[in-house]
Amino acid sequence: MDYLGESLKRHAAWRGKLEIRPKMPLAGKEDLALAYTPGVAAPCLEIQKDIRKSFELTGRWNTVAVVTDGSAVLGLGDIGPEAGMPVMEGKCALFKAFGGVDAVPLCVRTQNVDEIVRTVALLAGSFGGINLEDIAAPRCFEIEEKLQAAVEIPVFHDDQHGTAVTALAAVLNALKITGKKLETAGIVIAGAGAAGTATALLLAAMGAKDLVVCDRTGALHPGRAGLNRWKARLAALNTTGKTGNLAEALVGADLFIGVSAPGTVSADMVKTMAEKPVIFAMANPTPEIFPDEAIAAGAAVAGTGRSDFPNQINNVLAFPGIFRGALDARAGRITEKMKIAAALALAGLVDEQHLANGVILPEPFDTRVAPTVAAAVADAVAGATAGAVQESSS
Repeated sequence: MDYLGESLKRHAAWRGKLEIRPKMPLAGKEDLALAYTPGVAAPCLEIQKDIRKSFELTGRWNTVAVVTDGSAVLGLGDIGPEAGMPVMEGKCALFKAFGGVDAVPLCVRTQNVDEIVRTVALLAGSFGGINLEDIAAPRCFEIEEKLQAAVEIPVFHDDQHGTAVTALAAVLNALKITGKKLETAGIVIAGAGAAGTATALLLAAMGAKDLVVCDRTGALHPGRAGLNRWKARLAALNTTGKTGNLAEALVGADLFIGVSAPGTVSADMVKTMAEKPVIFAMANPTPEIFPDEAIAAGAAVAGTGRSDFPNQINNVLAFPGIFRGALDARAGRITEKMKIAAALALAGLVDEQHLANGVILPEPFDTRVAPTVAAAVADAVAGATAGAVQESSS
């Protein structure tokens, strides 16, 4: 199928992928009096007395804003907020289909950090969570940080954390296949943007100790000059002190994670890695190296971001369940513990037989995924709450 041409035809026919439908009947005066005036005054007054009841008496409990400035849209780059709307509508459709979450696209006409933060913060009373989407780094880091400080609902940049959670699950299962340990595996990440940063930090939080992140210039290391505070944080993870370019960083490495650019890894580079290396080439639509090339060069496990190859490392395995669990548990933020719980739950859905065949992740349409991830996230929220209560009472 010509996906581009056919998609354009479908979008012209759909005229938007979303619509709003009322849950309640509006068939007569009694229905109108209950849903609107005069009856609607009762829930309004209850929420006025206790704003938390907005989660019980309105759809806020199950509604997420999908926010973009259109600066880093799905491999297309800085195309603007209106041009990003089809992607945001698609993301909202995924929220509903996979997590049962109602999502609303908000495409904001500014790339000013403080303007975005203020705009979304002023609208936060309408939502139970905020999903930041397709915002360029390093601006996305600052927006997430400032916005989370300004609101009391979860703020989650999916390009960062959805990728990181799915990648962590894939790493854990790939290492089971190769018989290696996260704590001792040599890991190289190509790409120091949103996805690469979050993936590196989550792997470190999980126990990885030999981590090298490379940007276009080469390895980030503590002695490298001119690093912003986010790249400096990644440089601090490079405890082995590796320098040089990506090819040099890969020598002897056990695992490669690519969130960078097409064709940046060659078969010869794979051959310099440790025995039974793992290759996750996730650049889209063209990966750093195609999986068949990686396997031919000696890789034990290969994965990409594409749906037409095995082991697709796709955010849709993570964000619907994470938000479902966070909304159900009324979480105020999404923590590292919640993300790790999600990754462990996702990894646990792959049984030994599939691992033996080189399969490291469930399929996106596996109906177990979102409920399993949601339950793990909600349990992590409950555990953190119980721990905080116990600490405050002791």
